[in-house]
Amino acid sequence: MCLGVPGKVLELTDDRGTPMALVDFGGVTREICLAYVPEAQLGEYVIVHAGMAIQVLDEQAAAETLRLFEELGEAP
Repeated sequence: MCLGVPGKVLELTDDRGTPMALVDFGGVTREICLAYVPEAQLGEYVIVHAGMAIQVLDEQAAAETLRLFEELGEAP
């Protein structure tokens, strides 16, 4: 099973022609490749899997996904 995690784009960069971003995952930041979603903008949310952003999400969808992850973490 693959799991994508939503994160917020904090900074847009470029690595030798490859679009990259600094993305926040609840206080943890990582550099993420935006090659699959070069349209991602500062402040938007992206779904990330294995260091690659694979989808742009609106804020409401990201919040709902994060809420569901929290519920899973509280399950017995």
